Amino acid sequence: MASFLCFLFFATISSAAACDRCVHQTKVSYFSSASALSSGACGYGTSAISFNGGHLAAAVPSLYKDGAGCGACFQMRCMNKTLCTKEGTIVMATDLNKNNRTDFVVSSRAFMAMGNKGMSKDILTLGIVDVEYKRVPCDYKNKNLAVRVEESSQKPHYLAIKFLYQGGQTEIVGVDVAQVGSSNWNFMSRNHGAVWDTSRVPAGALQFRLVVTAGYDGKWYWAKNVLPADWKVGLTYDSGVQITDIAQEGCSSCDDGSWK
Repeated sequence: MASFLCFLFFATISSAAACDRCVHQTKVSYFSSASALSSGACGYGTSAISFNGGHLAAAVPSLYKDGAGCGACFQMRCMNKTLCTKEGTIVMATDLNKNNRTDFVVSSRAFMAMGNKGMSKDILTLGIVDVEYKRVPCDYKNKNLAVRVEESSQKPHYLAIKFLYQGGQTEIVGVDVAQVGSSNWNFMSRNHGAVWDTSRVPAGALQFRLVVTAGYDGKWYWAKNVLPADWKVGLTYDSGVQITDIAQEGCSSCDDGSWK
């Protein structure tokens, strides 16, 4: 099992063509309603609207990464110095952007947040703007990684979960599940977006272990007692762990990611 997850991890790293930590330039447009992003490919559902103050984004495939990029945070600022702030705003990826004109389509709230004071409506009327962006760590303060049991789960034959509040600048690339106290681990598969599933559901209370990108290698996280034996669909459970690592991609060097 460990060898399988290690293979999966390195395959994921090698497929990442873009250096997220570098500063990139693109165009960004917006959705008029954040609800358009709540039904996105990551599978966060309506709960996405409450994430990151509603500053949400649909990202192109190279950043979506077949779902591994779900929940990633990016800082972006528009390049019109008259209308926009130097700091810009931070958005969270919750959907896949299939529009090849832009790397991101963001919520209108995030789009306006790039504007100087009193300029929010002016930037909104532009519809599309040139921006710089870079990936940054997601910061959920003292909030632990959470596990939500999806409504599609059918106990005891099928379990689907998604991870919420994934901090740091990381990607979850492998998940195992086992009964609490057991060393008999079963791997889970990425169903879509942030959703992982398995049809080999252990009995009793459940523990999870995850492989995340961290540094230039993978790092194991062990959530020792997450789902109770009587776990319920639609509920969210505290994993008891926090992810704060920074992944260093194995790609060409770039600047330190600071704004000019």
